[in-house]
Amino acid sequence: MEVALVQAKKSCPFLHVASASSLRRLSALQSKGAAAAKPGSALLNKAQQCPVMSQAIQTRGISTSRVVSQKPTTPVKAKAVEQSEVAAVRPPVATVTETTPASFETKSKHFDYESFYQHELEKKHKDKSYRYFNNINRLAQKFPRAHTARVEDEVTVWCANDYLGMGRNPVLTEAMKRTLDRYGAGAGGTRNIAGNADLHLRLESELADLHHKEGALVFSSCYVANDATLATLAGKLPGCVIFSDALNHASMIQGIRHSGAQKKIFRHNDMAHLEELLQSVDPATPKIIAFESVYSMCGSIGPIREIVDLAKKYGAITFLDEVHAVGMYGPRGAGVAEHLDFDLNAAHPTLGNGSILDEIDIITGTLGKAYGVVGGYIAASASLVDMVRSYAPGFIFTTSLPPAVVSGAMQSVKYLKVSNMERQMQQINSRVVKARLNELGIPVVPNPSHIVPVLLGDAAQAKLASDELLSEHGIYVQSINYPTVPVGEERLRITPTPGHNQGMIDHLVDSLETIWNRYGFKRVNDWVAQGGRAGVGMANPPKVSPLWTDAQLGLDKEVIQQEKAVKQQSSNML
Repeated sequence: MEVALVQAKKSCPFLHVASASSLRRLSALQSKGAAAAKPGSALLNKAQQCPVMSQAIQTRGISTSRVVSQKPTTPVKAKAVEQSEVAAVRPPVATVTETTPASFETKSKHFDYESFYQHELEKKHKDKSYRYFNNINRLAQKFPRAHTARVEDEVTVWCANDYLGMGRNPVLTEAMKRTLDRYGAGAGGTRNIAGNADLHLRLESELADLHHKEGALVFSSCYVANDATLATLAGKLPGCVIFSDALNHASMIQGIRHSGAQKKIFRHNDMAHLEELLQSVDPATPKIIAFESVYSMCGSIGPIREIVDLAKKYGAITFLDEVHAVGMYGPRGAGVAEHLDFDLNAAHPTLGNGSILDEIDIITGTLGKAYGVVGGYIAASASLVDMVRSYAPGFIFTTSLPPAVVSGAMQSVKYLKVSNMERQMQQINSRVVKARLNELGIPVVPNPSHIVPVLLGDAAQAKLASDELLSEHGIYVQSINYPTVPVGEERLRITPTPGHNQGMIDHLVDSLETIWNRYGFKRVNDWVAQGGRAGVGMANPPKVSPLWTDAQLGLDKEVIQQEKAVKQQSSNML
């Protein structure tokens, strides 16, 4: 009964706010007017009032009745084969996983689509990879607050990728309102059909300038940008081989797959392994090294300089995904590549200044995270951009972004080129949260970026922690499970913003400590005893220093000012 109550509390928006004692009382009561009803009828009736649970109950009933009534009309057609025959056909396999059921035939011999859907979903539930989506509605005037399914129930969001709160910045929203009134809601179609709007061209000019490139091209999302660009470029280059980091995003993996090009996967950030793979390919063969600057689930940083050096040595071009870094790093928000030469790019932010940013062949970014709207883009040489524009189906046949979105994105990019305040505050808050959790032994995957991954190492535990943060503490942090992260490395992914104040940080830390104490989740010492996992509790761990230095954050100046104030107060007292 306890398990049923917990599950009901997680699943139903009408029950999740109720206490455990209330749920027990409902489960023990009979519904009114039903003297012969079974215990728990009141709880069932309450669930049937819920738009989510009522559908689930009805669907479950239909599915169960179908399974009970369904009988196979024909014997299974697969013929039994002796083990010796199998060995003769193919070598033995260590583990065989059934991916499809034996039969989905109905009495009419037609394929049972609904049973197939249910079967695939059941597999997700069994391996704990089923994704639950919470009803979260971010409130622009109360950032980073949001309301849930009930408008009166507000929570603090700690996991959104609107890293800087630009989604509600008046610089962006006011421009979008004006553009909406002038140009309407939609773009009217693809840029080829509806026209190449001036707003799109101006945004692309801003993005090209941001990344020190000759040209840029805007897509409906960076998933599409990565997929379309890699598929088109690698598919056109004769005999192209792509070298891909093992932790690359799904969009890059999809683009590589669609290209049909040969791929070689190197271990995450392992330059010796990458060079070994590069050496195995003919120097005259076209090559692409695809990697990221900030890997969003672990927060690690790609070794950009080293990869550029290897690309030059072996005749490859570089494809750098800066999705989780644009707006966040560098003196103008161009990403990690710009940040590596911070002072140079701050003083001379132009193409040809000699920075490593100039050496990257293709940069991809998003408008949907730090820039606060939606969309993606590539920045590269004029000829490469034009080739992708001319050949990529993902660009040619997709309706372009609405004018209001493009206008907002352009203003956001321009604003963050000159304002460091938002990204500095975000970095400071990330440092504070990491330090507070480390003091308590709550395991944070070490990294030099703004991501705060809290390791649990178990899918059910990660989901439980996420649920209790939401239902009992008014905090929304989504759990991250397989296939986004490997099995055994499940986590909570926390992303502080400039809008999180000290009170919110205190509440988050106290809430996590309460949950860790209640369930005995593993702390850093526990991971040390087990040999470590995902960088937590590892023997002789490498030193991790934040990418943003104290000087770049202005922290050294702040300390000096505080010391001066203390000295001044002392002088006044004397």
